[in-house]
Amino acid sequence: MKAVALTRYLPIDDPQSLVDVELPDPATPQGHDLLVRVEAVSVNPVDTKVRSPKPQVEAQPKVLGFDASGVVEAIGDAVTRFKPGDRVYYAGDITRPGSNAQLQLVDGRVVGHAPKSLDATQAAALPLTALTAWELLFQRMPCDSEYGGAGKSLLVIAGAGGVGSIAIQLARRAGFTVIATASRDESVQWCKAMGAHHVIDHRQALKPQLAQLGFESIDAALNLFDTDRYWDALGELIAPQGHVGLIVEPAGALKIGDPYKAKCIGIHWEMMFARARFKTDDMGEQGRILDRIAQLIDAGELRGTQHDTLSPINAANLREAHRRLESGTTIGKLVVSGWE
Repeated sequence: MKAVALTRYLPIDDPQSLVDVELPDPATPQGHDLLVRVEAVSVNPVDTKVRSPKPQVEAQPKVLGFDASGVVEAIGDAVTRFKPGDRVYYAGDITRPGSNAQLQLVDGRVVGHAPKSLDATQAAALPLTALTAWELLFQRMPCDSEYGGAGKSLLVIAGAGGVGSIAIQLARRAGFTVIATASRDESVQWCKAMGAHHVIDHRQALKPQLAQLGFESIDAALNLFDTDRYWDALGELIAPQGHVGLIVEPAGALKIGDPYKAKCIGIHWEMMFARARFKTDDMGEQGRILDRIAQLIDAGELRGTQHDTLSPINAANLREAHRRLESGTTIGKLVVSGWE
């Protein structure tokens, strides 16, 4: 099968950072596994972080990719939710070979039925970010997915990014008044299209901008960009007994005492791969979340977050996708679709 892989961890402008390879087809699926024929993939910050320069060398080609949509080719004997021919989408497992290959084995418990109203390219944009946003808002933070935001305010830092794009929609649907941050005209308009009630500039001080909108404090915040940079500001802005959700590893030590302690602010970490990595008893929850996201997409209550597409799936286009993501200027999700 065709695949895109690495053996050395190099800067993305090095042609050897990601290369086209031919690999043996995966084995026949066993247990909970599905064998999926991959039709489209999308790129996330985790791809660039795993690929970033390091001294080690892989003895065998390492395939990245943590978002995919495709068609089930075969199933293991413990699979009950899928059959060959089903259209699926998923973010997979960081401890296993990734989706940048024509065929992939993936645990069916973390897989969802793809939205019927989206094509493969559109579907591939959703899984990792939708799981991250849903788990953070509705499972790590104590908010109900239907009504948990009623009468409350939520600040989404980096609203035009992949996670921000779906978090805005989920939060608004749950009743939050959503304030997103963005700094460019195009990203401001994207946040508004996703459903943000207000958009402020994250390059400027947050407190006076929020005060101008009538918010002296906020009930909750999702910091989806730079944990260190906004830590002190959020401690000041979040209301007593409020909540902050985080996804980015801090660069240094953070002071988690006052004002966080004084206000009893809940600090909630989200790592989408935790369930698959540690084989938790509730691994199947991710499949259920993805099925629910698909239902909401098909009902018109959520919209897709694909913004740009490259085609076909090959090393050159994946290098370009990584380069764009590392530039910090991408909006929504960037998808790489189809094989030559």
